[in-house]
Amino acid sequence: MGHNIHYYKNNIRRKDCKGERYQYSLTWQFQFPYNGDVCYFSHCYPYSYTDLQKDLLEIANDAVKSQYVKQRILCHSLGGNMVHLLTVTTPSTHLTEAKQKRAVVVTARVHPGETNSSYMMRGFINFITGSSPDAKVLRDNFVFKIVPMLNPDGVIVGNYRSSLAARDLNRNYKNPIKDAYPSIWSVKAMIRRMLTEREVVLYCDLHGHSRKMNVFMYGCENKEPSLRLQERVFPNMMSRNTSKFKYSSCRFKVQKKKEGTGRIVMWQQMGILNSFTMEATFAGYNNVHFNSNDLEDMGYHFCDTLLDYCDPDPSKVEHVLANLTRIVKAQYAAKIGKSIEDLKDLPLEDLDISDLESSDGGSDSSVSDGPPKLPLLRKKCASLQSKKKYKTRKERNQIHRQSKRRNSKQTSEPAKSKPQSVAGESSTTKEEKPAKPKQLERRCSVSSAESPSTLAKQAHGIPKHAQERVEERQAKVNKKRRRFLVKLPKIERRSLQVWLHGMHGMS
Repeated sequence: MGHNIHYYKNNIRRKDCKGERYQYSLTWQFQFPYNGDVCYFSHCYPYSYTDLQKDLLEIANDAVKSQYVKQRILCHSLGGNMVHLLTVTTPSTHLTEAKQKRAVVVTARVHPGETNSSYMMRGFINFITGSSPDAKVLRDNFVFKIVPMLNPDGVIVGNYRSSLAARDLNRNYKNPIKDAYPSIWSVKAMIRRMLTEREVVLYCDLHGHSRKMNVFMYGCENKEPSLRLQERVFPNMMSRNTSKFKYSSCRFKVQKKKEGTGRIVMWQQMGILNSFTMEATFAGYNNVHFNSNDLEDMGYHFCDTLLDYCDPDPSKVEHVLANLTRIVKAQYAAKIGKSIEDLKDLPLEDLDISDLESSDGGSDSSVSDGPPKLPLLRKKCASLQSKKKYKTRKERNQIHRQSKRRNSKQTSEPAKSKPQSVAGESSTTKEEKPAKPKQLERRCSVSSAESPSTLAKQAHGIPKHAQERVEERQAKVNKKRRRFLVKLPKIERRSLQVWLHGMHGMS
């Protein structure tokens, strides 16, 4: 919107890199149509948490769609907002029929500022819940698990990439903390549980990209001979279905710094072969800017490609694999300075194709940023990990009985009398005990003026200083009782005294 739009390099030098690299400026002119009006300039077409609620409510109120779309709350975010989970499939009449269905998992909006991913998700949901014959075929053969907004807190507060804990959720799939990243932990647990029931044929996380044009994918390269180039079939098919998707921009290199992302974790830990991140540009393609309808169309093309990929007739997949093999061999021959005829009979597993493509360093993704920064959240997570496990009442009673039995044995044993010295015996035959410290000797010494009860208690192993502490504590309790009883009427005071006396006797 506007005119005289210019994007150019300015004279402000960048401090985050070496060499003479400069910032860029975007300028445009815009004429406001009304005086005193409030206008907003957005980086992309807005899609808020409220917009998602409206879309889901519309599906829930549709009598036809609600038959094969089940909505539930996957979890609650740190801010208490709902993370929705949609299950889309045709209800099965038999259990064996339900188990034969394969699963497809699609998530979006893990980065709050990438609103174009929500429009692709909207187009995907609208098609998969629609009344077209292709949508019905997909619902009959697949179970779709859809999480349309993984980071509702970030969307609500206006973050661009982070969650409420100031962390990039797409870097914490590897070992997620449930109390710090509840949506990531819940998605991973849901997929792990689903893998015990059925095969997950595809996982895709929808994103937005601010540096590249078109729509493209990041995948994970399989180096096993039997699975060579299999991860490239789906993106290549999608590029054949729409000109908005560019296969040459796709990358399949697995980088160590990206091991916490969803696509790599689902590939490494869950064993999902087709694990992708689909990126949509904030700009456009062929010098044409994307609008919201273009982004929604990508949801339709995604479903159309899924039908081609899972077609019972394998000829489509075989044709794409043969084409990919020729492309890879041509790239490898150009790199080593040979002709493609020299590599015609060379097996594909003997080619090192990992260096043929550049890394996805041009992506907006950041490196792993560790645990959450918020002190309260960090304290909560630490307390949950080191939480004391209290014993059950049965175990506590057993420990109490054992200690009581042990004390009774000690008190019942008669004190061993010391052998009296016989006249004429040398005093050296007696065992000399080591001298006690002065402080301990002072506490344990018994004077002749002490009461018989104190001497009896010390004979049973209760030191004098311990008895003094007990008596002081009891005196304080009695003083508090007296202060409380003075304030009560005479009748209530008397009854309370009797009750307290009984409780004291029981203790």
